Amino acid sequence: MRRREFIGLVGSVAATWPLAARAQQSTNVRRVGVLFAAYSEADRAGQARITAFTKSLDGLGWGEGRIRIDYRWGAGNGERLRALATELMQSAPDVIIAVGDPALSLLHRLKSNIPIVFTQVSEPVDSGFVASLARPGGNITGFQNFEPAMGGKWLGVLKEIAPGVKRVGVLFSSDAAFHAMFLRATENVAASLNISAVVVDIQRELEGPIAKYAGEPNSGLIVLPHPQTIANRGVINSLAVRYRLPTIYPYRYFAADGGLIAYGPDQIDQWRGAARYVDRILKGEKPADLPVQAPTKYELAINLKTAKALDLTVPPQLLSRADEVIE
Repeated sequence: MRRREFIGLVGSVAATWPLAARAQQSTNVRRVGVLFAAYSEADRAGQARITAFTKSLDGLGWGEGRIRIDYRWGAGNGERLRALATELMQSAPDVIIAVGDPALSLLHRLKSNIPIVFTQVSEPVDSGFVASLARPGGNITGFQNFEPAMGGKWLGVLKEIAPGVKRVGVLFSSDAAFHAMFLRATENVAASLNISAVVVDIQRELEGPIAKYAGEPNSGLIVLPHPQTIANRGVINSLAVRYRLPTIYPYRYFAADGGLIAYGPDQIDQWRGAARYVDRILKGEKPADLPVQAPTKYELAINLKTAKALDLTVPPQLLSRADEVIE
């Protein structure tokens, strides 16, 4: 072969190699889909969870060029969520993160073999998503939100910060089967505290049922976790202050956004765990072999500005237990 032809051949191979390498790299990029039931893209709480998730993935070696994450934002809209669930499933990612009971329920009904890791799901066994916490079976595993007894714990904390409460309304959505377990636990504890528990069904409307409930004195509220309550937490906070209803919420960011008091699991920590599960699944492990994990850390947040607006004095012992006090 002549020298000029040889140089030309080498140049041709060199020119085509980057294209081939890029093509091979693109086929090796793994895809993760995230389906949010409650959050909108502009919601700071949703963005905080994404930040924790992506930073954890990056630390596990899934940096830029190795993984692509597609987000779907339900923003508390049931019809939109159904369409997004179908769309995400049809896109066939390697793993799906389901955020919230409604998101997981929709994906579960679509009956796919795509691995699913859930967060913010309250009762995965009774809901039929997994066979057991230790041995999930199937293609679903993840991080449990609350145990049924949490309903009673919320009432106990509410009574601490507002001892004058004689009547508690439970913001309840009849389309959420897991709400029934929280309600039963609340009713059991309410009887021991000589408090009456009232169902405030907000499935179809939010402001009207709360206004109707608020007509009697010495009333308070328990806000259950649900896309409707998460997406509309600003409205609920405003109504609680307007009608002078001491209210307890399930997640820290409710208090950060103006709610009186919040008690619930550290979800940011659970999102780091979700990243570890995604890493293990992408490396070949099966969801069936990854146990569902319960919360290990809970957060208590108190908003002193809201307490003052409700003429409440927060007991020192409650303040000393708080993980965050918002001035």
